[in-house]
Amino acid sequence: MSEGPTSNNITRSEGLIDTRARNLRFGHGSCTVWFTGLSGSGKSTLALALEAELHSREVGSYVLDGDNIRFGLNSDLGFSPSERTENIRRVGEVARLFCDAGLVVLTAFISPYLRDRELVRNLHAPSTFIEVYLNTPLEECERRDEKGLYRKARNGEIKEFTGISAPYEPPVNPELVVDTRRPLEECVNELLAMLASHGAI
Repeated sequence: MSEGPTSNNITRSEGLIDTRARNLRFGHGSCTVWFTGLSGSGKSTLALALEAELHSREVGSYVLDGDNIRFGLNSDLGFSPSERTENIRRVGEVARLFCDAGLVVLTAFISPYLRDRELVRNLHAPSTFIEVYLNTPLEECERRDEKGLYRKARNGEIKEFTGISAPYEPPVNPELVVDTRRPLEECVNELLAMLASHGAI
């Protein structure tokens, strides 16, 4: 939907404090951890658990959750391919700002299209975008489906539902692949090790 600024009369403002200065002040690095996977794959559960662990370690972090964003910032968007793309573009811009502010940003979005996730990666400085693919089988996601969304999608009550009536394009080279059928603590520890290797914690 959006292809750039609609005005030629704007200039990007550069602050006096850069990301490195914020990282030094906070005592940790910053990055965007982009969880992607089918509905029910465990994105929100894992992001919230990781946020709690980071908070206990005094690491500034924040979760951007798909449903929460659609209540506010993206409440004007539906689920057509173009609206999904705009949803992810906006979230990517917000995540980059949070990352620049010195936080570890945890995003929980299906983000089904390769090109959209690549666009978000390219918004970020090198090494500050970490794609985490929750490779949870469709049947497991359906088994976990407390909201009954998959049942509604299979009955035709929900259109454009990823994995049923809309495509999901798995990452080609994610920084990490997580199997959320394992205990949650194991998954969180794997993520912590990854963040440490990237210098974020």
